[in-house]
Amino acid sequence: MTGQPIRVLVVEDDPVAADAHVMYVGRVPGFVAVGKAHTGAEARRALDRTPVDLLLLDLHLPDVHGLQLARTLRTAGHHADVIAVTSARDLAVVREGVSLGVVQYVLKPFTFATLRDRLVRYAEFRAAAGEASGQDEVDRALATLRAPGPAALPKGLSGPTLERVSTALRDAPDGLTATGVAEAVGISRITARRYLEHLVDAGCAARRPQYGTVGRPELQYRWVPGH
Repeated sequence: MTGQPIRVLVVEDDPVAADAHVMYVGRVPGFVAVGKAHTGAEARRALDRTPVDLLLLDLHLPDVHGLQLARTLRTAGHHADVIAVTSARDLAVVREGVSLGVVQYVLKPFTFATLRDRLVRYAEFRAAAGEASGQDEVDRALATLRAPGPAALPKGLSGPTLERVSTALRDAPDGLTATGVAEAVGISRITARRYLEHLVDAGCAARRPQYGTVGRPELQYRWVPGH
């Protein structure tokens, strides 16, 4: 990718997640994180100081909803595009965001690979220039923003159960063993272990031995902040 890097402002109320998102942006060629903000007010001040091309915007900020912030920024003359980073799954919110410059949604939890894909697609869309020769070329330009279909889970794993396992792990700041997850979710310990190992492979969870028990220590899993 040539030319000036795409300047990104990370707007995220969780400081650990904000740091992770800044790191993620910096790992994608052609992008640079020019700052981070933890509230809508901080984001507005940052935009007044620094030119920004793209907001990586959490929708649930402590002082304002992300879409309301986007609306306010448009009124104030800020034209940065928006990639919404959120756990919200309300499709009405998705529709509203389209009119406010939200070009992509990234649902939490997500991995670096997921965000990288969205950023690369955004860069390809942004790089399109000149006059389209016809409808097909317009369609191809817009299609670059669309993510491919969701990656298939390993055989035997389901999306709803993975979400329940992820929620149980996120809600346990001290971590959980496979036994603890099995009890929380209502699945077998072996099944819980498969889901947990999948989350580890995806970079969403980390594991370490839990000592202090009789016999072989059981692995304890913790959710990785920022996912």
